[in-house]
Amino acid sequence: MNDGQAAAPRIVVGVDGSEPSEAALRWAVGQAGLIGAVVEAVLAWEYPRWYGMGVVVSGFDFESNAATVLSQALDEALEPGVPAGIRRRVVFGHPAEALLEASRGAELLVVGNRGHGGFTEALLGSVTQHVVQHAPCPVVVVRKPGQTDGPGGG
Repeated sequence: MNDGQAAAPRIVVGVDGSEPSEAALRWAVGQAGLIGAVVEAVLAWEYPRWYGMGVVVSGFDFESNAATVLSQALDEALEPGVPAGIRRRVVFGHPAEALLEASRGAELLVVGNRGHGGFTEALLGSVTQHVVQHAPCPVVVVRKPGQTDGPGGG
């Protein structure tokens, strides 16, 4: 900015509709209020792995579906309404890479500890593990409420 005012800090939060990502979103909004930051909710989507294998999905708009998932996650996580300061971004690409790109220049990157992956016994999901190791800014990992360490709870 040329007028000498600094832009508000930016907190990027990965959203995929899972409980941990909704907890991460709530945490990010609370933190943004404390430091005067803007929250950028990012949902990345990819074509299903089977999409290029001759399976035809007529009339299905993957990007529109992703935008709907993001809107629903925001509505569910932030009842009774989404604060006006939240920016929504739906991007095509691998979730980890999309979050790394979105977090360039951000104050924080906030993610849930698990997404919709299949290895529920793992402490961290693969996307979370990747961004923790490669993010260009500090990363906060949030667990869903009530989740504890131990068998099946980590």
